[in-house]
Amino acid sequence: MFNEDLKQIQRMTPLMQRVLIVDPANASARLLADLMRNIAPVQIWHAPTTRKGLEAARQVNPQLIFVELAGTEVDGVEFTRQLRRSDAACRMAPVIMVTATATAGAIIAARDAGVHEFLRKPYNTKELLRRLEAVTLHPRDWVEAVQYVGPDRRRFNSGDYSGPLKRRSDVSATPDAERILQALKIVRSAIPAIATDPTQAMRALLAQMIELQRGAAVTKDAKLARLATDFQLYLANVAQAKTFDAAEMGRRAQGLLALLPPDDPGKERAA
Repeated sequence: MFNEDLKQIQRMTPLMQRVLIVDPANASARLLADLMRNIAPVQIWHAPTTRKGLEAARQVNPQLIFVELAGTEVDGVEFTRQLRRSDAACRMAPVIMVTATATAGAIIAARDAGVHEFLRKPYNTKELLRRLEAVTLHPRDWVEAVQYVGPDRRRFNSGDYSGPLKRRSDVSATPDAERILQALKIVRSAIPAIATDPTQAMRALLAQMIELQRGAAVTKDAKLARLATDFQLYLANVAQAKTFDAAEMGRRAQGLLALLPPDDPGKERAA
């Protein structure tokens, strides 16, 4: 490896000390494990099924997860979806999906499940390093919505491209106004979902209050800060009492939702 690679690896190593590989094939799991150990001194656990992978994720709390797209008793998309919506400590850990059948449908399904990167077989050390660099040194914003939970999908599989960033959406951080708008949209979509998916809806709502307070602090918007704080206190009481009333919640959120542009279509478009 070149000196530049070694410097990058030194920066990445603390962020991938514990690695989980979910793969039904022992040979391919062993190959990946050997490559990872050649890159850095990491601890590796292997799970051959989706169920055992989810169990291992809870027990090991991995910093990085590789999952096979499909195989005997392994469904990488379902594994990722369940992990993201679980209460496991590693639910936000980077997930790299590995497969030899990288169809457009598979890539979209992986992205929409909350996967960070897509690694196509056969791969070499250089390609693996690019994915590792993408998930450790270039973290993406986290989206906590109802229909989607995971990293910002607008930068999916960023390890495939190393050229100049040209699009407005390619900036490393979402502009504050856009982040606030997205948070408000998620709030609006999460309120009616409180009746059918209260756990994730509450998680999404609470996450957006933090995002809105952060945005209010950056933009020095006292009104937004007050509304977000008041609604957060209301949500805390709801969570404690477990009284999930979508109509009342919508009434309490009127002040926040009034900040949305009047011509907005009202659809959640979490990135």
